[in-house]
Amino acid sequence: MIEFRELTDDNPVLQLSPLLRAGLRTIEYAAENGGIGLTATKAFQRKFVHWAVEHVNWPGFGLEEAFSVSKVVNEYEFPPIQIVHYLLLQRKLGRHYKGKFLLTKKGKGLLKSPAQLFHELMPFFILEVDHSSYARLDERPIGNWDVWLNVMNVELEAGLSEKQIYGLFYGEGPDWGNAGWREMAVFSSYVLKPLEWAGLVSVHEFEGGHGRAWMHFKTPLWGEALRLETDKMVKAAARH
Repeated sequence: MIEFRELTDDNPVLQLSPLLRAGLRTIEYAAENGGIGLTATKAFQRKFVHWAVEHVNWPGFGLEEAFSVSKVVNEYEFPPIQIVHYLLLQRKLGRHYKGKFLLTKKGKGLLKSPAQLFHELMPFFILEVDHSSYARLDERPIGNWDVWLNVMNVELEAGLSEKQIYGLFYGEGPDWGNAGWREMAVFSSYVLKPLEWAGLVSVHEFEGGHGRAWMHFKTPLWGEALRLETDKMVKAAARH
């Protein structure tokens, strides 16, 4: 069983979610500017995408990274905003009308309620979106969120690398240096990356005996936002 807890607007853990921050900035911009202009293919226009790159503060995708190859960035080249656009439409917080993205009455009602916006976006994003649709590898791993979240709820207390997390579910043979790299990449993009973007997991580079690794940890938002079957096991675990 997976349940998202109701949070309050003044809960500081909400600030840990890059996707929530991107959602808030997007609806605020739409409200302040009479909507967001759309291209002929109904993507956000570059003017807004450039603004979003600067103001969303997306980890690993700032101004330097965004404009390192080209002087322009389209929506499809900034996946966080592409996903936010999709989520706002799916949750009926915005709509397309006469060449613009406009907030609905429901969307306007969430401008001052980050907690409710989180509750609108995150369960749908984590549990219902096909994450392979925007990943480089158009595949999904075997398994489901009920298993993935409940196991990680216990095992990520002290942090684990991608390889170690993958090994919890599928065995420890695959690695980035052997033929199992593809399966690990699929798992990482479908499971770990969405959790990082949601703000439930934080990723930190670590230099170990076998070279660099990226360690994954549960953030305080994880414990505040999720109610899982293994919660009692986490409370009983020794913490150092």
